[in-house]
Amino acid sequence: MTRLAIITTALTSTLLSLSLASSAAAETTYLTAAHMVDTVAGRVVDNPAVVIEDGKIMAVGTKTSLAAPKGAKRIDLGSKTILPGLIDMHVHITSRADMHGYRALAVTPVTEAISGVANAAITLHAGFTTIRNVGAGGFTDVALADAIESGEVPGPRIIPSGPAIGATGGHCDDNLLPNTYNIVGEAVADGPDAIRAMVRKIHKYGAKSIKFCATGGVFSKGDTVGGQQYTLEEMTALVSEAHMLGLKVAAHAHGASGIKDAIRAGVDTIEHASLADEEAFALAKAHGTAFSMDIYNDDYILGEGEKVGILPESLDKERMIGLKQRQTFQAAFKSGVTMVFGTDAGVYPHGDNGRQFAKMVEWGMTPMQALQAATTVSAKTLGDLGRDIGAISAGKSADIIAVNSDPTQNIKVMEAVSFVMKSGKVF
Repeated sequence: MTRLAIITTALTSTLLSLSLASSAAAETTYLTAAHMVDTVAGRVVDNPAVVIEDGKIMAVGTKTSLAAPKGAKRIDLGSKTILPGLIDMHVHITSRADMHGYRALAVTPVTEAISGVANAAITLHAGFTTIRNVGAGGFTDVALADAIESGEVPGPRIIPSGPAIGATGGHCDDNLLPNTYNIVGEAVADGPDAIRAMVRKIHKYGAKSIKFCATGGVFSKGDTVGGQQYTLEEMTALVSEAHMLGLKVAAHAHGASGIKDAIRAGVDTIEHASLADEEAFALAKAHGTAFSMDIYNDDYILGEGEKVGILPESLDKERMIGLKQRQTFQAAFKSGVTMVFGTDAGVYPHGDNGRQFAKMVEWGMTPMQALQAATTVSAKTLGDLGRDIGAISAGKSADIIAVNSDPTQNIKVMEAVSFVMKSGKVF
């Protein structure tokens, strides 16, 4: 045998031994509880049992049908109800709820990054094991996602978008100061070619999705909340470029015309959708576009807005649009539009994401449908990025949370999550 062959054989043997040792050392967990919300089947299962190994769900059954593997670590949650880790499709993880209006001028990418670390831990402890972040300065959400993935800091799985793309003077521009200061939003782009280039730049620096502003918004200065800010041609260029790169697209859109053109352009989700009409509902159903509607935060904006620096004109916009958005949510859901769970966390304090469940039920959903919106429906809408999440099923990531009683009987319990496991690790 040649020296090279001897070395190769020895190396192969060593690697195999290490692999077998690693497999033998793999921790197996046997988790039980009083109830489980099966969001796939839309039912509650009594006395569930789940076998978890290396962060993945290996088997799901009941205490009588699924025995604990030999040597497994046992976690018995007693009278609690387990359900899949939650997904919030519209979060600003690096933003603070007390830094609105002119206070935001003091925020830099450095302070965003620091806030993001704190907010990520709070969000995870609230039961949200996956979030889609839709706008962050300096690609701070990309850095935070990487830090969480490597185990450096605790937090939910983050699908980052980097800075949100928008038109000059639009909702995604920075309009607080006059021309003298020459401040321009980080991802402002006008015209199809410039927009395509901006999509490529954002993808280059690590974004896993794209967010853009199709219309005006509540918190932008000097625009109308529903006014369209990109043409259909510009939106089509943006979406086609993003899809070519394998990125899903979220469109901030309050006004009906901007919503409909964004759907025609092929976006994957409409964010806010406040003034959508029947034609928009029909287009969304025909194109398979989901609505992500933040119907809780109106309470926070109108109750606390003045204290946290929200501009008077923004409060006026919210008074005009808040109730209408909830009525649109009800109408869209009744018409059959796909509804995902998105809260706009960062406008209100992080960790309060679960308060939206009660609003979704108040405005037309059953508790099970609201829970499905934050699990199976959002996971499906994420495409490949949601393949391993959203359900307590064999082969999925072991993202499991627990609450103190059955949320299908009392949805308010989702506001106080008492157990969080992400990828098999208890937080």
